[in-house]
Amino acid sequence: MGYPVGPQYAESSNIDNAGKLQGHLFLVVGEVDTNVPPESTYRFVDALIKANKDFDFLLVTNGGHGSGGAYYQRRLQDFFTRHLTDVNPPNRNAPLAR
Repeated sequence: MGYPVGPQYAESSNIDNAGKLQGHLFLVVGEVDTNVPPESTYRFVDALIKANKDFDFLLVTNGGHGSGGAYYQRRLQDFFTRHLTDVNPPNRNAPLAR
């Protein structure tokens, strides 16, 4: 986006452009990410809420920067299954059949 920060920053900022979201969005943030401060994602989430946009959000507790483990992988697969194939993934909260 260039330095020093100028108008090009706002033009390419997710936060400034949150109201332009079209389609589906799945945001994932690690609670203890030391590479990208989680606060950056929270500010984007806040902008999406203020713009009345729908999105999916996952906070990976004790997660850093990178893969969020098996739970994250399942949620990511479910997101793509739901939005790319129009198939609902299994309800993993349903009681097991006996």
